[in-house]
Amino acid sequence: MNARFTTEFDALLEKFAELLTGDASPEMVEKIKVWSIYNHIHKTMPALASHWNQNHPESKADIRALYEEVRNLNQKLKEANKQTEG
Repeated sequence: MNARFTTEFDALLEKFAELLTGDASPEMVEKIKVWSIYNHIHKTMPALASHWNQNHPESKADIRALYEEVRNLNQKLKEANKQTEG
């Protein structure tokens, strides 16, 4: 991949993280990368995700915590947006 694409794709991920959680920090962008990839694997190859979860129970707990963090941040962002609109 070329540098232009990488820069543009990184900007897309940063914006996605911001719109999803309200946070576009480098740490949150990395979390969203992991969350997105795992989410895709879980939906497209559930047997692979299940196998990985069984072999890595500690990491499964980490993924679960990440899902909850993203969900909670997204819900807070939605609530804040509702309050500013209404």
